[in-house]
Amino acid sequence: MTSEQAARREEISVQSYFRWRKEYGGLKVDQAKRLKEMEKENARLKRLVAELSLDKQMLQEVASGNF
Repeated sequence: MTSEQAARREEISVQSYFRWRKEYGGLKVDQAKRLKEMEKENARLKRLVAELSLDKQMLQEVASGNF
């Protein structure tokens, strides 16, 4: 099966197929799953830090009387 046929079978573009292969090609299935889990957790933690930073900034403005 050619890469074009594989991409068509999975209903993705050939570019997406090669980008995926470049990023995940050397990983085993369990490693790829762990990577995805870690990326998800990292995104969650980034959102949490952003929310806490906003809360801190708001509290500092209220405390200084600039509201």
